[in-house]
Amino acid sequence: MINKFRRVPHAPSGLFASNMLIQIERRPAPRLPDWLRKPVRNVAADHQLKRMLRARRLHTVCEEARCPNRNDCFGRGAATFMILGDVCSRSCGFCAVKTGRGLPMESLSDEPEQVADAAALLGLSYVVITSVNRDELDDGGAEHFARTIHAVRRRLPTAKIEVLTPDFKGNRQALHTVLDAVPDTFNHNVETVARLYRRVRPQADYQQSLDVLREAQHYSSAVSKSGFMVGLGESRNEVQRLLEDLRAHSVEVVTIGQYLQPTRAHLPVEEYVHPDVFDQYKEYSESLGFRAVFSGPLVRSSFMAEMVNKSADRGLKIEDRL
Repeated sequence: MINKFRRVPHAPSGLFASNMLIQIERRPAPRLPDWLRKPVRNVAADHQLKRMLRARRLHTVCEEARCPNRNDCFGRGAATFMILGDVCSRSCGFCAVKTGRGLPMESLSDEPEQVADAAALLGLSYVVITSVNRDELDDGGAEHFARTIHAVRRRLPTAKIEVLTPDFKGNRQALHTVLDAVPDTFNHNVETVARLYRRVRPQADYQQSLDVLREAQHYSSAVSKSGFMVGLGESRNEVQRLLEDLRAHSVEVVTIGQYLQPTRAHLPVEEYVHPDVFDQYKEYSESLGFRAVFSGPLVRSSFMAEMVNKSADRGLKIEDRL
């Protein structure tokens, strides 16, 4: 337990000095349960991949968002590329990515080709591309997304490409710019239930995210995908309502994972959801007609994305492996 002390300016006279210190107990953080503990990482493979990325000035959401699976992914030569720099224009309460003003776009002009080069060196058959929010740009970085998709297609013509995009502030033209580059899967995460948006995603809008997902599915042939976290204080009924909303907005694939506090400055974990509850969410999702459901404590939107996509392509149910 962590203790803090507070100075009391007007303590009673007698035994205590006027600047008495009293002890205040801080509520301890919940202990990390066994099902969230990860094995020792493959250090050599981890460092090798990082060196390759650094040489190309590339970023991954795995590192920037402190994903608990990053060592697993790096150890098997996989990563989710994060484009448009490493500074986000938003300040979501759950996210460890730096907040501020992003790099000038001129300095990122070679980023699409560098992503394609790195994907080719890794021999990826499934490439996942995400980004920070760049709300100061007219198109939110949509053209940069499209350029990156095209660059990867040139280098890896048989690879499948998944994009995990921001909401582009609801700008349909920007969304269409990304979709016209023909990604195989379009992913936009709703992140949490509607009631918690003001606390968790203060610069986003729940209905706007749903509308982006529906527009993407109606406008293109890409598989429509979304994901969210639990353990932020949502109720079971709110999770069910969120799943119903996703299906009503034409989402085909859903991922559900446990929120983990990246630093003390971020939102606290309200609950470590038991794996049995994730199984229940999976069963309910399947009853609603999702093509694929990936639900488990360590599930993340991009982790094992290729396996999730293959399951969606076949229209089969998949077993949780986390």
